[in-house]
Amino acid sequence: MPEIETIKIEVENGIGRLTLNRPDSLNAFNEEMTGEIQSALKSFSNDENVRCVGITGSGRAFSAGQDLKEIAPGRSFSDFLKRRYNPIIKLITSMEKPVVALVNGVAAGAGMSLALACDFKIMNSNAKFIQAFVKIGLVPDSGSTYFLPRLVGYTKAFELAALGNEISAEEALSLGIVNRVYTDDKFLDESEKTLALFSKGPTKAYSLIKRMLNYSSNTSLEQSLEYEAYMQEIAGRTEDAQEAVKAFVEKRPPVFKGR
Repeated sequence: MPEIETIKIEVENGIGRLTLNRPDSLNAFNEEMTGEIQSALKSFSNDENVRCVGITGSGRAFSAGQDLKEIAPGRSFSDFLKRRYNPIIKLITSMEKPVVALVNGVAAGAGMSLALACDFKIMNSNAKFIQAFVKIGLVPDSGSTYFLPRLVGYTKAFELAALGNEISAEEALSLGIVNRVYTDDKFLDESEKTLALFSKGPTKAYSLIKRMLNYSSNTSLEQSLEYEAYMQEIAGRTEDAQEAVKAFVEKRPPVFKGR
């Protein structure tokens, strides 16, 4: 991977870590950062040593969203999204391993969208979400209109998008937007425990679960049942599934290899 400047990446113990690293601008996205995020996600996706990915921000923010200083008058927003943001969301949702958002601070606009796209979301109790687009006369993008209604329903999604009010960690948890909320003194330790859990789990099963849940959102029960049978056949043939059966017979914990 070429030299990077706006993010930090690390691979260790099966975990790929991506840290947004423009703390002076609350990790706001600029052209360089979105390109580097795309490259990092592609690298993690192709690296067999990476069995889960964690995304967080440096300093006091997760991400404030798009760096508004970079938006010039007359610029094409459509091109902007299709070239820079949409590929990031597609890379996260299609990655055949769990992607965990570690929301350490404010996540606004596209920063919130990035977190919503992740499979598992952990939030610092001091952090906040903001659908900030409407505050500058814009509409949600980067997947927010896909993820939000599926998480909270149309009525609440419209409220969050149209008013652009802050969403506390406690409200995000109660609405089902995030999986876990931890106080500042526990956030890092619990985040590491979650990443370690996914990095040692049945990676192929996680991948199939992602596919199945995405498939089921637009299909009938009958189609979902057929797809489950198809995917279970694939899962049952993995080394991890066979190891789990063997471990059960031998009365020991399974050792998953992600294969």
